[in-house]
Amino acid sequence: MPEARQESATGKQPRIVAGKSRSAADSSHQHSLAQFQNAVQLMQEGKFERARVLFEKLAQDGAPEVLERSRVYLAVCSRHAKKEELAFATPEEQYDYAISLLNTGHYEDARDQFDGLLRANPDIDYAHYGMAVLNSITGQAEECLDHLARAISLNPQNRIQARSDSDFSDMADDPRFTELLYPET
Repeated sequence: MPEARQESATGKQPRIVAGKSRSAADSSHQHSLAQFQNAVQLMQEGKFERARVLFEKLAQDGAPEVLERSRVYLAVCSRHAKKEELAFATPEEQYDYAISLLNTGHYEDARDQFDGLLRANPDIDYAHYGMAVLNSITGQAEECLDHLARAISLNPQNRIQARSDSDFSDMADDPRFTELLYPET
């Protein structure tokens, strides 16, 4: 009996949390938060595969407040890792892929593909034309006109194609668009 009185008098009994002492649970919690911060840092540095591995672990057994965010970031890392895996044998293949993304409504992914294509090949007329279409669809008139003008300067046949392209219907009322397609009037 004297032992029971001594423990309750000091009030220093270790608290058990899910089979661990409180200090072990706090340490595990702090470690989980530190891992989350490391994973976010890796993601911001563009090291998506390394961040993905950490987020997978955190999504399974991380601290409760980082579980959902870890799952979201895991999806982002997986998406970026998949993009990095894409390899195209020719610029035409990348263009076709960008057009398929555009046609399925994945505008930001299509923009990424067109941007990459134009960075590597700035004088490909069809890439400028595709970017003009994308900008028309997404309501970016200035960018649309810039890319369409560049596409036409690289290949005058693009002017004729644009005249009947329904993807430019949102640009039809813009006098700059009309002037670009019909300079003779």
